Amino acid sequence: MIRTRLRRLRDKDTRKLIAVILAGKMLGIVAALFAVKAFGWYFGSQASAAAIRQVATKADDIVNPLNTVWVLVTAFLVFFMQAGFMGLEAGFARSRETVNVLMECVFDTCLCGLLYWAWGFAFQFGTGNGFIGHTYFLLHGAPQTYGTTGVAFLAFWLFQFAFADTASTVTSGAMVGRTAFIGDIWYSIAVSGFIYPIFGHWAWGPGGWLGNMTIHPLATFTHGAVFRDFAGSTVVHTVGGFIALAGAMALGPRLGRKFKKDGGGPTPPHDLTWGAIGGVILWFGWYGFNPGSTLSAMDFTGIGRVAANTTIAACAGGMMAVLWVYPRSKKWDLGISVNGFLGGLVAITCPCYWVSPFGAVVIGAVAGIVVPLGIDFLESRRIDDPIGAVPVHGFCGIWGTLSLGLMATGHYGVPTSTGVDTSTVVKGLFYGGGLDQLKAQFIGSATCVICVFGFSLILMYFLKNRGILRLSKDAELEGMDLSEHGTAAYHVEFGQGMTYSTPAGLPFNGSHKDDPEEEPVGAAAGDE
Repeated sequence: MIRTRLRRLRDKDTRKLIAVILAGKMLGIVAALFAVKAFGWYFGSQASAAAIRQVATKADDIVNPLNTVWVLVTAFLVFFMQAGFMGLEAGFARSRETVNVLMECVFDTCLCGLLYWAWGFAFQFGTGNGFIGHTYFLLHGAPQTYGTTGVAFLAFWLFQFAFADTASTVTSGAMVGRTAFIGDIWYSIAVSGFIYPIFGHWAWGPGGWLGNMTIHPLATFTHGAVFRDFAGSTVVHTVGGFIALAGAMALGPRLGRKFKKDGGGPTPPHDLTWGAIGGVILWFGWYGFNPGSTLSAMDFTGIGRVAANTTIAACAGGMMAVLWVYPRSKKWDLGISVNGFLGGLVAITCPCYWVSPFGAVVIGAVAGIVVPLGIDFLESRRIDDPIGAVPVHGFCGIWGTLSLGLMATGHYGVPTSTGVDTSTVVKGLFYGGGLDQLKAQFIGSATCVICVFGFSLILMYFLKNRGILRLSKDAELEGMDLSEHGTAAYHVEFGQGMTYSTPAGLPFNGSHKDDPEEEPVGAAAGDE
């Protein structure tokens, strides 16, 4: 075999072929070495490295995966608060209106989702002017991310939808037991489609006049301090609470509801087990509500601080509410403990990013006092709020908003998609910041109360005068579950449902009558 190959090498054509192949291989090796050297030189140079960083930054601007996942997870937590509202409201209401509470929460969520898709998000977060947005209708023209957040656009939409749904659900708490379901639908359209998103644009939307204080007299008055509401003490809770107040005033009290000055008192909850469980579910959901409002998973310290402050304020609120009420009743009241920690959660929602743990304790403790005082105030004015929505969300929302102007430490800036911006810090009165931030907070809270409450009163009385808002007497006496929905939540052997039950089988509203009176005492809210 070797001799055969040697003989072939003597052939001239064979030698030429071998020479060509070897030359080609050598050229290929040289070319490859040159390409490696050139590639390394190009990408190792300062100019090319800058080009790479620019491409990477552009990719992050499109979607920041970590921020997007963080916002989605917290959006799921906020949405789960609907289960908490269902348990809380159904448990604190009477048994004969349980199905109505559950149906209202489910229907309102579905309605809010469609309205927020169609135009609510556009009004709130679309670009426009200082008063309303006018882009992203039906989510058309949506970019990959929302603004500079790095969060995928639809993930941001989902997070904000959960907030809108919360504001609308808060409203129903004070209107339980006597609102016709068609009335629920109409006011929910107004809340989810117009009131909440438009006011939300003022505070949170791009170019919103309240969040930017762009009107010159206000900028002069606050010396550059702007209204801040980190997660919605005003935008979500004060809005929902004062719409609820307007609805309760327009409706009047439930049939048979006796107030303290008339020898009665609040109607006992029918199922405190579910009421308390619903409250704790809301507490759990708040860990999406507040920490998620960073919109950034990169601000590790800020997220931890917000979560801790949220917890501490809730604990202080629940404890203080129980201790405040105990001397008058000599009872350890479960109901007030639930509303107390909810009041603490509402109050800390605005300042949670900018206060210390000590500030969270103070804010929560004061909220725990605001709740029972607010309940007493409504009772004195003959305003029927079965769940306590107005004191918890409305009054504690105001306190929480103002507390930022008092308790902000001045150590913390603003969260961004890549961390935290400390070029601008928030400092309250008690930490040497003067009155400017408190002025800005007062302007924001007062604007909400005047505008939202004023428009809501007009809306609710209009629906009432049209015969849409309140149930008929016969339907209310029969029970909303049967008259409006054709079924009862609880079935027993001797009848279709438990209609007038109270805890431990106590007579209805403390009365010895089997049925409620046909006419409410103080039918017009506020009658003396």
